[in-house]
Amino acid sequence: MENSTRKILVTSALPYANGSIHIGHLVEYIQTDIWVRFQKLRGHECYYVCADDAHGTPIMLRAQKEGIEPEQLVAKFNVEHQADFADFAIEFDNYYSTHSDENKYFSQLIYQRLTEGGHIERRTISQFYDPVEKMFLPDRFIRGECPKCSAKDQYGDSCEVCGKTYNPTELKNPTSAISGAKPIEKESEHLFINLSNFESMLKDWINSGTVQNSIKHKLNEWFEAGLQSWDISRDAPYFGFEIPGEKDKYFYVWLDAPIGYIASFKNLCERKNLNFDEFWQANSKTELYHFIGKDIVYFHSLFWPAMLTGSGFRKPTSVFVHGFLTVDGKKMSKSRGTFINARTYLNHLNPEYLRYYFAAKLNQGVEDVDLNLEDFCQRVNSDLVGKVVNIASRCAGFISKRFNGKLADNLPNQELYQQFINAGVTIATMYEQREYNKTVREIMSLADQANQYIDEHKPWVIAKQDGQEQELQAVCTQGLNLFQILMAYLSPILPVMTKQVEKFLQTTLIWQPKPLLNHTIQQFKPLMKRVEAKQVAAMIADSTESLTANTPSKSADSIKEIISYDDFAKVDLRIARIIKAEYVEGAQKLLCLTLDIGEEKPRNVFAGIKDAYEPEQLVNRLTVMVANLAPRKMRFGLSEGMVLAAGPGKKDLFILSPDTGAQPGMRVK
Repeated sequence: MENSTRKILVTSALPYANGSIHIGHLVEYIQTDIWVRFQKLRGHECYYVCADDAHGTPIMLRAQKEGIEPEQLVAKFNVEHQADFADFAIEFDNYYSTHSDENKYFSQLIYQRLTEGGHIERRTISQFYDPVEKMFLPDRFIRGECPKCSAKDQYGDSCEVCGKTYNPTELKNPTSAISGAKPIEKESEHLFINLSNFESMLKDWINSGTVQNSIKHKLNEWFEAGLQSWDISRDAPYFGFEIPGEKDKYFYVWLDAPIGYIASFKNLCERKNLNFDEFWQANSKTELYHFIGKDIVYFHSLFWPAMLTGSGFRKPTSVFVHGFLTVDGKKMSKSRGTFINARTYLNHLNPEYLRYYFAAKLNQGVEDVDLNLEDFCQRVNSDLVGKVVNIASRCAGFISKRFNGKLADNLPNQELYQQFINAGVTIATMYEQREYNKTVREIMSLADQANQYIDEHKPWVIAKQDGQEQELQAVCTQGLNLFQILMAYLSPILPVMTKQVEKFLQTTLIWQPKPLLNHTIQQFKPLMKRVEAKQVAAMIADSTESLTANTPSKSADSIKEIISYDDFAKVDLRIARIIKAEYVEGAQKLLCLTLDIGEEKPRNVFAGIKDAYEPEQLVNRLTVMVANLAPRKMRFGLSEGMVLAAGPGKKDLFILSPDTGAQPGMRVK
């Protein structure tokens, strides 16, 4: 334990209540959870709060599309998100929602105080307006050609091809991504926070070590360009909190989203009788840390501290910024099966494999983290199974069989035990600084030493010698006590295995434990299995099996990429008769279709249309298939082509059916 107990409040960025958690999100939540668990293990008073970001136009539109109220959509994803986080052993002290009474209260309070402080200004602006849907369009719901490079189908705020940022009204040939209509410009009065009022404070705060150096340099560029006032209002229709005293005006989601940190903690305080003001008052002596991705630095390091200062609340102690996740060196991709939802991963693999692998790769920098799937298998198997668990498995059996589970009453090598204990100082510093990769290397170096000790003393040889019972018990006791220290150091990373180890060793793991001597343990059971390449392959297959079914429909104005006629001519489309259709065991969205395309041998194709069709509905129907698509091996078998379907997905998905008179094998022209 450290001499003084710290009081710490920790947050992660709020996941948007409009979709599922994926492994890219988990980089942040696993990183944060490890740090919080470490602080609690060291005896500090540490709270970890989060919430669903539950407001904004995308949520309103998705709810409309699904025919439900936004509140129902938000509630559905809140349950799903909490289940995914729990199954990855991410342990929040409170997980809440920004669509809450507390968040509404603090949003209005902060706005009121900013208004009274003279920090709110009014300005009439011109925006794109959808004449069909009768609503102003957020930047991400406007598509058009980049004003700089003329790339097609770009968002209304930035170009994915050349990287230029711009105003939506600068787009060439703009269209509404909602209705496909050409938007018109329309004026509306909006409310802004005057950020220039806080320029001096923000400069001092940013340059005082609150963010990483690379982030500090990036933020200083904004000062050189001049701080712009921040639009905090949106026009109706909008799902969010109405602005007091205004008609048809709502708080922009990015105003009330970070206030969700305050609201979630307030909700926790009410339930646990904690002192809210101690953590959030302007002169607070407690610590406040935000873990965020590098894409939302601007909001958390300029807008957020300005809002807090202007409304009489404390600023964050630090903002910890991390990079994105790549898989095998590339952006996560649905077509490659590397855009992996948390639940898809959990259906195939132990969550602690990923917790450990992320820890082995993470540091305090802002660089992207790469999940190399081959290295993932090798590192988990080598480190966790081959090194750490191996120590216990090599020693525990002798203790159970020869000594009724009882450990010796002394350690044969007290110096080695103390060496492991002393390493805790370095390991603690690395945890504190979020240098998890160095932490893992240090712990694995100790594991190598523990295995070396066992290799040198060879308990399996001693066990065959007469009169060596005491030495056998002592050597195995030494090994298991070294294992105990290693697992204590690893417990923030591997909380699930830690509980198994505590049951096995019949103890509670603490940071630097005393030796277990003259102590009875339970019989050893395997703590972790090796990860198999076929499990990873099955996970990738599951991530791609429903690509067609889950791809949202787009209007003709939203075509992603233009191809040449020569490219299209390579696609061999054939009429196919479905001669058999079956459910696929273990697949959530697939049917197996056996197709006659006029060849000697029928072809089998896996199609993600299970939600839309019963197998018997499809037999003897004609459809269209891509006949020259390379066969793809899936965990369910070989898929020898692709049938064509259209629609937004799930039940609204329709296979293409040619007119009467078409025959199997005919080419579609």
